[in-house]
Amino acid sequence: MTRINLLPWRQERRAQRQKEYLTILGLSGFAAVALAFGVIQYYDALIENQNDRNNYLKAEITQLDIKIKEIEELEKKRAHLLNRKQVIEQLQADRSQMVHLFDQLVRTIPEGIRLNSIKQTGTTLTLDGLSQSNARVASYMRSLEGSGWMSSPEVSIIEAKEGEDKLMPYQFTLKVQLTKPKPPKEGEVAAEEGVS
Repeated sequence: MTRINLLPWRQERRAQRQKEYLTILGLSGFAAVALAFGVIQYYDALIENQNDRNNYLKAEITQLDIKIKEIEELEKKRAHLLNRKQVIEQLQADRSQMVHLFDQLVRTIPEGIRLNSIKQTGTTLTLDGLSQSNARVASYMRSLEGSGWMSSPEVSIIEAKEGEDKLMPYQFTLKVQLTKPKPPKEGEVAAEEGVS
């Protein structure tokens, strides 16, 4: 006997295909969401890693800035100490200069001149005094030039003053430059030793 299937097989097949389509669509959607989630997580991890690196670099930069400030402070202290050392060395080198200077001032003052004040500004020495005549001041200038410890004497003021001292009527102001005498050359030293 022949069997005839009168069931709506086309509808069942359509329903099964629709079910398979929806399953595939759901799986594709789930895969797309999972893939998107994975990509987002990956990029979030990259961003977080970069932020951690940036924070590490900022912390290191802050520490380096602190060290740079410490180095700058040390360099300032070093420069200050070097300046002090140079001043001390200069004072040490010039320590005997005042002794020689006063010795030369005493040796170079001719008769008829009296010094009232001596003032030093840097390497310039200002001498104020009284004199019997202009010729005595000129003689004094020549002796200062030949002293070796002073050079370039210049008269700032020389004028006749009538007052209490009739023996020294001229008041003068001289400016001289302080210098260090040049050490004698070897031949001169040998000649001086041979003479004495």
